[in-house]
Amino acid sequence: MDEILRLFPDSIKEAIQRKVQNRWSELQEIRFRLNQPIELIYGTKIEWIYHDIPDSQDGIFVLNQLSHFSLYRMEDELREGYITIEGGHRVGLAGKVNTLGGTVKAIQHITFFNIRIAKQKLNVASPIIPYLYKEQYMNTLFIGSPQTGKTTLIRDVVRLIATGWKDIPAKKVAVIDERSEIGGSIKGVPQHNVGIRTDLMDACPKAEGMMMMIRSMSPDVLVVDEIGSDKDVQALMEAILAGVVVICSVHGQTLQEIKKRPSLQQLFQQDVFKRFVLLEKQQQPGFVKSIYDQNGINILQKKRSFSHGVDRSTSIHR
Repeated sequence: MDEILRLFPDSIKEAIQRKVQNRWSELQEIRFRLNQPIELIYGTKIEWIYHDIPDSQDGIFVLNQLSHFSLYRMEDELREGYITIEGGHRVGLAGKVNTLGGTVKAIQHITFFNIRIAKQKLNVASPIIPYLYKEQYMNTLFIGSPQTGKTTLIRDVVRLIATGWKDIPAKKVAVIDERSEIGGSIKGVPQHNVGIRTDLMDACPKAEGMMMMIRSMSPDVLVVDEIGSDKDVQALMEAILAGVVVICSVHGQTLQEIKKRPSLQQLFQQDVFKRFVLLEKQQQPGFVKSIYDQNGINILQKKRSFSHGVDRSTSIHR
């Protein structure tokens, strides 16, 4: 975790180390707010550091570490509200917004930092990958609220498809990673293992990226995280008409809720998705509650269980 600890002044770094000790594998977020206690989030558990309260000088130190003492180089990242650092960790930023013509130009006076700790979990998707394959991979939608592990699962699905599993050969996978979360790329190089046949477009708007990848990389499978806009939906439809399998995610809690969203109506009217993977927030991310087929039947209850990852309620938890 050196790439995270280096962001903080020595006194705060030492306070975090004392508090976390040997629990780095459980830590999900460090919330660093000026003039407030430091918040440590472990799944559903929260702890606080009440001494060593960050001040404005500490905030400047963190910004200098993030930007390597050159904020102007981060203009695009500041507009988006986050920075991806070595190791694939993402630092969310908030403060006073500077607008131009009604759109966000940058975030000024940054006083809130959210360090989201990236952890690749190899084989986390091994129990569910057979559900997504039937002679070929099927169009799949992952559904879950924030911090349920959608990206963690999708990342490993990408790796398995692009590397192959059991007797299923590797396929060409194109990933459009708009928020740099799937690959956690630095200068275009993924920090996570995304498989040997994966091509990744980093920090690119989803709709444009999907069209670019179809034209240039001839993928078998197209993967994109957190769809929602009309442009996203139109690009997905273009990909499907081009014969490409799509795997994506969306924020939500139930399949019924997702089906009511106006922007997604075309996808459901065309019966695009053949698999729906529903996640539920638990102590550890990646808890698969249900896997529905295109008829709304929970096939997770009908298939044989896997020796690793299925609890007695038939849900998968990795």
